[in-house]
Amino acid sequence: MRAYPSPMDPIVGVHDVGAHVAVVELCRPPDNFFSLDMIAGVADALEALDAAGSARAVVLAAQGKHFCAGADFSGGAATYTTDELYAAAVRLFRTRLPIVAAVQGAAIGGGLGLALAADFRVAAPEARFSANFARLGFHQGFGLSVTLSALVGQQRAAELLYTGRRVGGGDAVAMGLADRLAPLPEVRAAAVALAAEIAASAPLAVASIRTTLRGDLADRVAAATVREAAEQARLRATNDFAEGARAMAQRRTPDFTGT
Repeated sequence: MRAYPSPMDPIVGVHDVGAHVAVVELCRPPDNFFSLDMIAGVADALEALDAAGSARAVVLAAQGKHFCAGADFSGGAATYTTDELYAAAVRLFRTRLPIVAAVQGAAIGGGLGLALAADFRVAAPEARFSANFARLGFHQGFGLSVTLSALVGQQRAAELLYTGRRVGGGDAVAMGLADRLAPLPEVRAAAVALAAEIAASAPLAVASIRTTLRGDLADRVAAATVREAAEQARLRATNDFAEGARAMAQRRTPDFTGT
């Protein structure tokens, strides 16, 4: 596994909660803004759980108010490339254990992509799901070109991507973006309970079924991220992206010019 920036202050934690269920936890509250180290850390943890063989299902959870609020536009430039980030993201889709995401707050942009890498999502009514890329003057990433339409259909995916609108937990369940709704204080417990239900089934059968259902998903996500990264690189050079990032950092409505 990769070395985290500080062994005493991990970005990603792993906990055994019994019943063959492990929790992989994002540890950068309150927003859990994603970074290469965070996504690679999640991939490392999932690959290690695959290799250990004791867990049969995983809960992907987060400390603090939000699941993952996406990229942090209030600070300096990222110290990693999009290609590096998406290479780590694709690793998530190649791991073998079923994953249940516990979404208690925002899953925005790349954070939505991370949530959709899971097999299931348990959401609080207070959860907010948004593919806000167009509101930034940007192209979607993290494989959302594949995963979003697979869950909600092509038309609904187009609506969410074009508008960037936020979807609450109840609406997310109604449209298939999330699978179960739980009160905010109980979201993680509900996700663990679903993971335990999965883990109680025959592990070889679950692995076989999951492989059949997911098919070539990882390969399709890998191909999609190549296209996504190229479009993001092109749009990153536009005035609209600069305006979108400024508006996001300043918490105001962007004024796009189409340039």
